Amino acid sequence: MDMITVKIDGKDIQVPADATVLTAAQMAGIDIPTLCYYPGLRPEGACRVCAVEVEGVKSLVASCVYPVTPGAVIHTNTPRVRNARRTIVELMLANHPNSCLTCERNNNCELQQIAFKVGVRKVSFSGERREWLKDETSPSVVRDPEKCILCGRCVKVCNDIQSAGILNYNNRGFDTLVAPVLNRGLGSTSCVACGQCSVVCPVGAITEKNDVDEVWRALSDPKLHVVVQTAPAVRVAIGEEFGLTSSVETGKLVAGLRRLGFDRVFDTDFTADLTIIEEAHELLHRIQNGGTLPMITSCSPGWIKFLEHNYPALLPHLSTCKSPQQMFGALAKSYYADKMGLKPEEIYVVSIMPCTAKKYEAKRPEMSRDGIVDVDAVLTTRELGRMFEEAGIDFAKLPDEEFDEPMGISTGAAVIFGASGGVMEAALRTAVEVITGKELHDIEFAQVRGLEGIKEATLDVAGQKVKVAVANGLANARKLMDLLAAGQADYHFIEIMSCPGGCIGGGGQPLPVDMEVRLARMKAIYQADRDLPLRKSHENPAVKELYKTFLGKPLGHKSHELLHTSYTCRPLFKEC
Repeated sequence: MDMITVKIDGKDIQVPADATVLTAAQMAGIDIPTLCYYPGLRPEGACRVCAVEVEGVKSLVASCVYPVTPGAVIHTNTPRVRNARRTIVELMLANHPNSCLTCERNNNCELQQIAFKVGVRKVSFSGERREWLKDETSPSVVRDPEKCILCGRCVKVCNDIQSAGILNYNNRGFDTLVAPVLNRGLGSTSCVACGQCSVVCPVGAITEKNDVDEVWRALSDPKLHVVVQTAPAVRVAIGEEFGLTSSVETGKLVAGLRRLGFDRVFDTDFTADLTIIEEAHELLHRIQNGGTLPMITSCSPGWIKFLEHNYPALLPHLSTCKSPQQMFGALAKSYYADKMGLKPEEIYVVSIMPCTAKKYEAKRPEMSRDGIVDVDAVLTTRELGRMFEEAGIDFAKLPDEEFDEPMGISTGAAVIFGASGGVMEAALRTAVEVITGKELHDIEFAQVRGLEGIKEATLDVAGQKVKVAVANGLANARKLMDLLAAGQADYHFIEIMSCPGGCIGGGGQPLPVDMEVRLARMKAIYQADRDLPLRKSHENPAVKELYKTFLGKPLGHKSHELLHTSYTCRPLFKEC
């Protein structure tokens, strides 16, 4: 890489020739405040908070987009720079609600932090303020335009990373608004509810829909038997809410949930193992009987909605398996209800998920039987952190406790569901043994691991070539679906996760989320897999017992009734 020399705040440093002033300053250990800039998103210099002086240039420049040049002399801390940054932030605050104490992002708001950092101690400006109604039409996320600072991060993640194209700039000047076209509610658009907009929003303008009070009410109702399930990606992220690193905190998580008052604490990994068995047998059935290939995973509800809106003709490629969350709910109100001698309506199922789209999924009409929903309420990892805070639970000091049985027993194959490539790898661990009838000793499929947007692998299974693909982030999913629609995707099996990195980077995970955080969570996920005694879904003794005493067999009548579903055509521009 070509290197050049520049001078920043009196210090000569060598930087790549294609660097921006911001990245050059970061290499020099100099912190320049930013708001519209976000790692992994296209920089555009919208907010100007990162302004610096470059000798020979009359005006201040936005360091996040301004390129370095050989011999450039840059100043990041002059009176002119400091005054400009302070004025910019004051102008933002002048048109921003003063509701910090009750805001979801209080103490974790980038605007709040930047205001302090640049020295804003009062707001000198006053005048007319924008007034917009809050958008609560989505079951997953809430949009509060009055808090929006027009940084454009949500626009870029929605269009560039997720390719959903829901959010954009409306109107001009003082009336500029980030919203769906014509300021429609998110619930009336093809928004997939992935929540990545809430992940990158620096303030509280986009947040998950808060269902904490609903869960507190259920826990206080003596007529309800309240059970909780927790997804694999939650256990490697919940500690971040309390200042811990990305590490496996399963035992503390279980202990904390018990102290909140749940009657039983179960593991979504139990039904992740079940999903793998059903999905692996469905794949084999399609391969052996001329079924629709490639088969595509159906665990990610944002991905399902994306396909329903954008590629309805490809719906037959989806596995008919419900997600582990919904399988759990269906079994809790049938299998578990029978064991406990309870009526389905007496059981209240709460899910703790890394994903905002799971809130939407739980409300789909397909996810109920006889008017009884599979899952009653979904909380994100962030919401659970707030519940622990409300209850006065010191998470870091909790002892390690075990999940309740039988729906708390799981394998390492289920744990890795939380990372991109994990569903594929878990399915392969089972499918290969079912096909060959032999024990698989080398069970780690490194080919499908990692944070690359699209991964491909061709595996030799008993002399048969099995070609698979894995995508994370919906823009990458779109690339694969375009190939499939054009008849150019010769795969047998495709895994799609809506969010970058998979569930570990879900829209409901602790903030901030960047590449380093995703890698740390992914590392913890695979460590949890290695630490478990059982690492193949079909070896789960509780799942074996479930088939023996209740379900019968994979893809059997009862399995189809409880664990499988169908999808809905939701075309954007034409009828189905």
